[in-house]
This record gives sequence, structure tokens and C-alpha cells, in this order.
Amino acid sequence: MKETLITRINDVAIAATSNEQGDILIPIRPICDALGVAYHAQYMKIKDDKFLSSTVMLSITVGADGKQREMVCIPLRFIFGWLFTINPANVSEEARESVMRYRLECYNALYDHFAMARQRQLDENREEIRLLEELTRVSDEIQEAKGKRRSIEQKLAKLRAARLDEQPSLFD
Repeated sequence: MKETLITRINDVAIAATSNEQGDILIPIRPICDALGVAYHAQYMKIKDDKFLSSTVMLSITVGADGKQREMVCIPLRFIFGWLFTINPANVSEEARESVMRYRLECYNALYDHFAMARQRQLDENREEIRLLEELTRVSDEIQEAKGKRRSIEQKLAKLRAARLDEQPSLFD
């Protein structure tokens, strides 16, 4: 299991490790320490969460003291959602501003994802309607062209038939 420094929060190194399946795992204790929140309370919150509790793993990681320890970790893909649940009122004064900025960024990202997805869907619907209208117009033009072709073919057939008729008629 390779351990990699992924960020620093309030001068606390946050390292990631991985398991045999290749999942990137993040220990939660160093993040709690960096934010000044109670590790046990956050661990219990994760255990009580239906989704997060199913992702918790124990992994050997290097602690702040440089020693290897078995730590509670969650996969990187879930860390952002867990961090969003941390109340800025419960973090240390030094971390409060960054936690509030993080939460605002999450709110904006969620809005952009869902609201903009709706806008994209509306734009795609409008484009689909425009293309269907164009297809209908082209189909109508094709039908009109086929009608003109039949008319021309009939006139051509009549002209050829008249030309091949041995008895020209004075009154048609």
C-alpha cells in the first residue's frame, strides 16, 4: 500500500493510501485534527450514515507522529460529501473560514450540476424540436419534389407517345 501526501490542512499533512482493489483511502483522524473537530463525534456520524458507514475501512497509514497506525479511512470519492456535513460552528476558529468557503463551493457545485443539467436538457429539447421541424420540412419538400417528378414524367411519357404516334392529330 503506497501512501501519498495529497494536501495540507492547517499545516497537518493529509495522506492517502490505497487498498488491494485500488481504492484511494483517506484517513479521517488527521482531517479532524486539522479542523479541530472531535474525531470520535465524526467517526460516530460516519458510522450512523447509511452510505458512509458502508465505505469505512481500516488501513495502515502514517500518523502525525510518523508512526504507522491502523486508521479509519473512507474512499476519496466520499470524503467531499463527509466534509460537507461538518458544521463550521464545530471546527476550530482557524479552520472556520475555510470550512465555510468549502461548504459554499459545495452548494455552488451542486447547483451547477443539477440546475445546469436541467438547462442543458431544455437546450437539447429545443434543438431536438428544431431538428424534427427541419426533418418535417425536408420530408414535405421531398413529397413535393416527387409530385413534380411524377408530373414531369407523365408529360414526358405523353410527349414520347405523341412523337411515336404515326397519325398526327389536328385537334387534340
